[in-house]
Amino acid sequence: MPREYLGDVYIGAACDRASEIPLPDSPALSPHQIVPMLIGSTVEAIERELVLQTLARCHGNRTHAARVLGLSVRTMRNKIRQYATDGADIPAHS
Repeated sequence: MPREYLGDVYIGAACDRASEIPLPDSPALSPHQIVPMLIGSTVEAIERELVLQTLARCHGNRTHAARVLGLSVRTMRNKIRQYATDGADIPAHS
């Protein structure tokens, strides 16, 4: 399986510093392909979805998800707390 290095996290391959994150079967889209699909959404909504989907992909591991997104664990915790207050379903750590 090919692997991609993002900071201190390997995506799609086991790594000593982070657990494996499965990648979708479809080929990756470039940012210029993705952005047109996002037009009309607020940055807040896009960020929320990105955080929640990354958290789900990381099996609820907040530290790992924060590293993947380049956020501090404190920022991740604050975002999750706000999303939970707003009624979002937060992926549990498994």
